[in-house]
Amino acid sequence: MNALAHFRAGVFFMGRQGLENILLDAAAIARSLVRLSREVVEKNKGTDKLCLLGVRRRGEVIARRVQALIKKFYGEEVPCAGIDIGLYRDDLVSGYFVPDAKRNDIGFDLRDKHVVLCDDVLHTGRTVRAAIEAIFDLGRPASVRLLVLCDRGGREMPVGADFVGKNIPTSRHEYIDLRLKEIEGEDSLGITQLQ
Repeated sequence: MNALAHFRAGVFFMGRQGLENILLDAAAIARSLVRLSREVVEKNKGTDKLCLLGVRRRGEVIARRVQALIKKFYGEEVPCAGIDIGLYRDDLVSGYFVPDAKRNDIGFDLRDKHVVLCDDVLHTGRTVRAAIEAIFDLGRPASVRLLVLCDRGGREMPVGADFVGKNIPTSRHEYIDLRLKEIEGEDSLGITQLQ
């Protein structure tokens, strides 16, 4: 067993910010997504008028995985797309600029749909607020529910998730690092103490 495998087996490895505690490995993430996909269909009472929107980038990956699981378990392919929230962020006025932010074209109508908004980590709620603005610019859905792989607490806005993979309360001195194989080449979720 090499050093990296040894650290991972012990649940720790050196992350970008220091020693990282791996809370979810690839198998745990897969199990969470299976459970979440079933909860979505159950809460919707089937797949009728259901659609998935993922906040780009990781939220879109999660939405596409949930879409694939719904198709696998229920034989239905629900509409799914990614949305760019760059134009809706409230921190653009503070000097932060998203040069590649674009208007959204999701390829299907949201009117009277039950939208499940997917994101990776829920923290302050500001990303969700921006995403909801983007959704309502696209149409008026019947409902919007929030699915997140991780809820780390620390809310600054009145936002709560309807579907949560794992609740991981954190302090301001901790960093949640979610890696997905479609982006980083592996699935894991870790927590690191910021220096």
